[in-house]
Amino acid sequence: MSKLKCRIKKGDTVEVIAGDDKGKSGKVLQVDPASGRVLVEGVNLVKKHMRKSQDNPQGGIVEREATVAISNVKVSR
Repeated sequence: MSKLKCRIKKGDTVEVIAGDDKGKSGKVLQVDPASGRVLVEGVNLVKKHMRKSQDNPQGGIVEREATVAISNVKVSR
């Protein structure tokens, strides 16, 4: 897949225009132009099951952001 031209940059405030999180907005944490996806703060939260470890002795279920397609977000002013 070729690298897409991307007008969205890390730190921009974007609004979701399609999908389950339509209407939500947040700050861009990460951009991956190769896969055409962005990570937006507080959008597309998924539950991840964490194994017990030294860093996380309890283990359990953690909510974290998942990526969203670049085509589903727009820069909000």
